Amino acid sequence: MSYPIITLRRGKEESLLRFHPWVFSGAIATLPDGIEEGDTVEVRAYDGAPMGIGHYQIGSIAVRMLTNEAERAIDERFYTDRLSDALRLRKALGLIRADNSAYRLVHGEGDFLPGLIVDVYGHTAVMQAHSPGMHFARDIIAKALVALPEAGIENVYYKSETTLPYKAQLDPQNDYIIGSCKSDVAEENGLKFHVDWLKGQKTGFFIDQRDNRALLQQYSRGRNVLNMFCYTGGFSVYAIRGGASRVVSVDSSAKAIALTDANVSLNFPDNAAGIHSSKAVDAFKYLGEMNRGEFDLIVLDPPAFAKHRGAIRNALRGYQRLNALGIDKVARGGIIFTFSCSQAISREQFRLAVFSAAAQTGRRVRILHQLTQPADHPVNIYHPEGEYLKGLILYVE
Repeated sequence: MSYPIITLRRGKEESLLRFHPWVFSGAIATLPDGIEEGDTVEVRAYDGAPMGIGHYQIGSIAVRMLTNEAERAIDERFYTDRLSDALRLRKALGLIRADNSAYRLVHGEGDFLPGLIVDVYGHTAVMQAHSPGMHFARDIIAKALVALPEAGIENVYYKSETTLPYKAQLDPQNDYIIGSCKSDVAEENGLKFHVDWLKGQKTGFFIDQRDNRALLQQYSRGRNVLNMFCYTGGFSVYAIRGGASRVVSVDSSAKAIALTDANVSLNFPDNAAGIHSSKAVDAFKYLGEMNRGEFDLIVLDPPAFAKHRGAIRNALRGYQRLNALGIDKVARGGIIFTFSCSQAISREQFRLAVFSAAAQTGRRVRILHQLTQPADHPVNIYHPEGEYLKGLILYVE
């Protein structure tokens, strides 16, 4: 199959020869006539050498490469092969089992499908397109998802209203492409969670913290736990199962608090003898006003402070301020789980912000663990930008 041809400037094929999956607009010498956003295109070097095939879009990232095979057809067979590879990895990771029905099946570039996210909750796959090309391929992808053997996917919900480039004027509608679903409960490591993929953040649940929630459970026994920016209450539920003496969940959103309370009740109908309570208040205000030493395990998992590079400086100030409050207020011998999910913030920048926060308080602080995203959010070794979740577990004296 032949596709419209994009030709690169002289020397600009070097990143593709290193298998990086992006072509930036400044690297392009010529565009074919009549090209439109979302078109599948062939990319060639200045001398005409074939570089591969990808999806074109208007913007800084002009092409997201799907394959370096110039003769490969981007059709239903292509998506079936990629999805089958992704499923094989999740099965090898042991994520598809009786006590775990929530996992990420496709993580964009990490699964060689740039611009596509697919999270699975039981029999429902929630699909997000981050590029016009994946938006136009949504029906083919949905068909391939339900055909995957042993995945058990019966419903595909498309949720891309907030993830596609707004300038593309695609007007995506969040809706089921295939099937429908009346149950919103998924299971993670034997714990049940309501997942609001219709109106919730991202695909409805933050699967990327699964391993870190399990680690927090190990530290929770006998501790007073404060879960800031709790959203669905994942860390809180794990803390209760881990034997925490007290768990307080805080989020500025009343809807998030209602979801947290529902998830606690789902797993602990008697509220674990009154261990859990929740508050819909501003996180910074709550930390600033609470008593020093009231909690000996604090989770700081805020939303992304920097969604683009222009916001990095202010974001780093925000991380420093938040962590300074947490380190100052945690009890002696306390533990802090602190995170950044901002892709624009590097691991080194985040660590420096936490270092500055610790120095500001004057307390002795040690790093016990350095955390990242789980294995079902793989990082393509040729695309280090895919590593977005950074975390530290701190011991504060």
